[in-house]
Amino acid sequence: MSNSAFQPVTVPPMDEYNQRLVSYVHPPDWVNPQSADCYDLIVIGAGTAGLVVAAGAAGLGLGLKVALIEKHLMGGDCLNVGCVPSKCIIRSARVVGEIRQAERFGIKSPEPIEVDFPAVMARMRELRAGISHHDSAVRFQKLGIDVFLGAGRFLHNNAIEVGGKTLKYKKAVIATGARAVQPDIEGIKEAGFLTNETVFSLTERPERLAVIGGGPIGCELAQAFSRLGAKVILFHRHSHILNKEDADAAEIVQNNFIREGIELILDSQIQRVEKTPDGKTLYYTCNGKAESVTVDNILIGAGRAPNVEGLNLEAVGVEYDRHGVKVNDYLQTTNPKIYAAGDICLKWKFTHAADAAARIVIKNTLFSPFGLGRSKLSSLVMPWVTYSDPEIAHVGMYEHEAQAQGIEVNTIKIPMSDVDRAIADGETAGFVKIHHQKGSDKILGATIVAPHAGEMISEVTTAIVNKIGLNGLSGVIHPYPTQAEGIKKAADAYRRTLLTPTSKKFLGLLTKLS
Repeated sequence: MSNSAFQPVTVPPMDEYNQRLVSYVHPPDWVNPQSADCYDLIVIGAGTAGLVVAAGAAGLGLGLKVALIEKHLMGGDCLNVGCVPSKCIIRSARVVGEIRQAERFGIKSPEPIEVDFPAVMARMRELRAGISHHDSAVRFQKLGIDVFLGAGRFLHNNAIEVGGKTLKYKKAVIATGARAVQPDIEGIKEAGFLTNETVFSLTERPERLAVIGGGPIGCELAQAFSRLGAKVILFHRHSHILNKEDADAAEIVQNNFIREGIELILDSQIQRVEKTPDGKTLYYTCNGKAESVTVDNILIGAGRAPNVEGLNLEAVGVEYDRHGVKVNDYLQTTNPKIYAAGDICLKWKFTHAADAAARIVIKNTLFSPFGLGRSKLSSLVMPWVTYSDPEIAHVGMYEHEAQAQGIEVNTIKIPMSDVDRAIADGETAGFVKIHHQKGSDKILGATIVAPHAGEMISEVTTAIVNKIGLNGLSGVIHPYPTQAEGIKKAADAYRRTLLTPTSKKFLGLLTKLS
């Protein structure tokens, strides 16, 4: 069968691992199927959101006709250039961090620590390839989904074109995600740079690495490459890194970066980049003073742009702007037959956010006749984690957000230095901070800083979702010793605030009567 519009994809380096990856997520011998007369649902984009929508709809056993279109790699950012590869190299980097501190635990560590960078990256590629079959074209085909590899574009209000075929639909979902943006810096394109979409193709370590952007992506990769042996210089335009996070949390991570030898150039603005015989020279201003530094490579970790190009959204009346496709609280676009999910429309650029949004889309596109019983995006309680060391995990409101809504807030902060397991682990640089409504045990939000804060935050998220207050958390038995005991300590601290002079008198009376 002819498939003239099919474009083979390569992922450098095309070693055995990346060949296996591509064989799953963009098979070079793939032949697009014959299209159905009309699909109940067509999904454009096979990242997390698109995969969950397609699999969720097809897996219900209702005989729904579902098509999934992907022009590049199935699995999207998360599998190929995001969560999976980044956490693989962060794990290797964390081993280095642990070895550096070994003498604190009575263990002599080798000096110097030898990092086999090509082996670190090969391990990442091997693990990514091993996971990729979950997102493979064949797997989704076996779920009963018509998988089309190629660029999809809307023709009119009930048809999409892909690979020379016209697919008709009743409902459609845009899940094309977002990409790293090129900053507007003179000369940077000519000098060349890395993004999260290209950095995982490295096979040799850059000895000197400039990272532009002190947000989550920039910070995670800056610390990882520093621990893996690169001299890292992190540029950030604000006065401290992770400036959107809790300031106390960001300070802990920033101080750790400084201790580990990462050079921070804050309050900085890069003016231009020039390729020189010695490398790539960045000319910048910092606190009004002109400076320059030369590195081997530059990693951009600042900003994402929605993938709206080529979709022909104007033909179907779907509005979008620089932030992405515009949706209402039901994830419906300005065309009522077309929905969106994932990075293309969400402020939360997380895999778990895309998954949650996809579930809303399944409900609202297929099981809400006349708009009845629709689920809302605003009902979600969204946690997130920055995978630095220590990690920063957050859920719910920050204190300033609650105050902006006119909610009076009390904050309980338990340092990890008060948690026995953290003391035993030598991991006391962190805290559990919980905001609750004044005069109530209602939890408004929380920030946790700890090596595995991401594993701890779900307890607080569960409490918020199920309207369990601090009183309820205080009554939950936590195994001792664990670092999650910090959450119970925060809940117990709230209960102690209830011991007013009046309540103490009442308790004293009870003891006399007992």
